[in-house]
Amino acid sequence: MTPVILLAAEKKSAEVTDWAARIGWLVGLALFVALVYWLMREGWKWRGTLQGDLPELPTAPADPGPARLTLSGRYHGSTTAGQWLDRIVAHGLGTRSRVRLTLTDAGLDVVRPGASDFFVPTAALREARLDKGIAGKVLTEGGLLVVTWAHGDKLLDSGFRSDHAAEHHAWVDAVNSMINTTTTEGAER
Repeated sequence: MTPVILLAAEKKSAEVTDWAARIGWLVGLALFVALVYWLMREGWKWRGTLQGDLPELPTAPADPGPARLTLSGRYHGSTTAGQWLDRIVAHGLGTRSRVRLTLTDAGLDVVRPGASDFFVPTAALREARLDKGIAGKVLTEGGLLVVTWAHGDKLLDSGFRSDHAAEHHAWVDAVNSMINTTTTEGAER
């Protein structure tokens, strides 16, 4: 019987969890995440301050005329033209949102629920193309409608994705034909 008693005496209880250390690590991790979030937010605000020279966004005219095309989808942001990672955040242009685009003879009306609406006059339109990415959003080749337009002394690229991607080609054709027509009319005068 002695061997049985020795075996029982050698068994040891499991170690007790050190709750104070565990809670300390969790609080430290939470503070680190909060610091990173705060730094990202401050960086976003600083970028907006640096882009403060960008003029206010134009608003749609009272009567823009009949709609040539409409599109509902997502607005993915605006960047400096040709620099797909240089996001523009001034005046709410960096805020992703749902979008309703309307193309008229007067220009491109961008209506964004929950964000600032803006209008791109026909004279400010420079190009429309299909692309695969814009600041923080990468899609398949041709999955993004990118419209280049002049605002103040800057050229901007704005990225849109339709709920029905097949509409993108019609938009590229319509916007580019409007630009060509406007350029031709301006040269004739």
